Amino acid sequence: MFTLIENGEVYSPEPLGKASVLIANDCIVKVGRTDAADLKSLGVDYEVIDASGCVVTPGFIDPHQHLLGGSGEEGFASQTPEISLSEIVSAGITTVVGCLGADTKMKTLPGLLAKVKGLEEEGLNARMWSGGYKVPPVSITASVSDDIMFIDEVIGTGEVAIADERSSNPTKVELARIAHETYLAGRLSNKAGLVHVHVGDGDERLSLLRDVIKQNAVQPEWLYVTHISRSEKLMNEAIELAKNGSYVDIDTVDENLAECLNFYFDNYGWEEKLTISSDASRTGPMNLLNQIRSCVTENGFALERILPFVTSNTACALKLEKKGTVAQGKIADILVMQKEAMELVEVISRGRRLFKNGRLAVKEKFLEDSNRSIELYGSKNGSPSDGEPYFETTANVKHRESDLAMCKAK
Repeated sequence: MFTLIENGEVYSPEPLGKASVLIANDCIVKVGRTDAADLKSLGVDYEVIDASGCVVTPGFIDPHQHLLGGSGEEGFASQTPEISLSEIVSAGITTVVGCLGADTKMKTLPGLLAKVKGLEEEGLNARMWSGGYKVPPVSITASVSDDIMFIDEVIGTGEVAIADERSSNPTKVELARIAHETYLAGRLSNKAGLVHVHVGDGDERLSLLRDVIKQNAVQPEWLYVTHISRSEKLMNEAIELAKNGSYVDIDTVDENLAECLNFYFDNYGWEEKLTISSDASRTGPMNLLNQIRSCVTENGFALERILPFVTSNTACALKLEKKGTVAQGKIADILVMQKEAMELVEVISRGRRLFKNGRLAVKEKFLEDSNRSIELYGSKNGSPSDGEPYFETTANVKHRESDLAMCKAK
């Protein structure tokens, strides 16, 4: 099956101008001039996406989502539900990496692995971190290093918590041991082999990381630090860490991405070492798209400057060599967005159109034989009477449409 995207402005993420993108099955086979008539003359099955007035970009890569939801910190009733396929696709995310946080009891690594495998079956690209806040880290097999080596979906260890009252307060020796074992497992399995570090709002900030680098032979490039925008002091320390080789990550939970990026740029942060994640759990994956959109449409950032933080930089950090760019030979993970408003028109994951002509074209598999109707409204998005739902998954839409048709007939 061939898919031809034509008449769009292609960002690879660097701007390539107006060009066509030809997809065969799950792979990009050409970026450049391609005529639909050529495909027709070959007598092959193909479809054409007219991207006039649109930009064509790589699909977003989100390195940090709590796919099983969070347990909350106000009792059992504050637990949040799993992140759904529909939410992820609607945010333009074609590759997602799941993680556990403070709770590794009710939210388990086997459960996370099952969720990741399910998302893969439904058409997304999904990976996961082994471990969680706790040190020594939990694992599926005998150790996190075995998880990385022998479970395809596991790419590293995290999110290991430091400078946080919820962390296990690891020593530099404990953290160094995790970093060395994770790095070696990554080398042996040709994976990222990173320790994904959660940094809290404690006054010690990144001092532990500096110690393990100076005193325990841990290389900065083995570390990938997230939640760096908690304070200006933390941001400055993260900027210095990135200059030494670490990747650093800003999450979009607080919805102040433009402000954080301006601080990072103004303080000479290395842009090639920065990524952006959703940290979806209490807030949704849609924050990632909304914040990228806000940076471009409301705050004057050039699209080509912002895109690497959710595409090529993240692919490089996570060693996802076939992802993050629109180029020949890469996996066909592609977004088509309206140029001015940056509203999604198409989401293509592994060559499959999951979001088509501005609407979801896929739904969760468990709904196929279900009569459930699930509608979730966050308080930030208003109640049903206040406007459109933030997220809706239905199994009985056809039944409702049929009932409506019968009423109209009467």
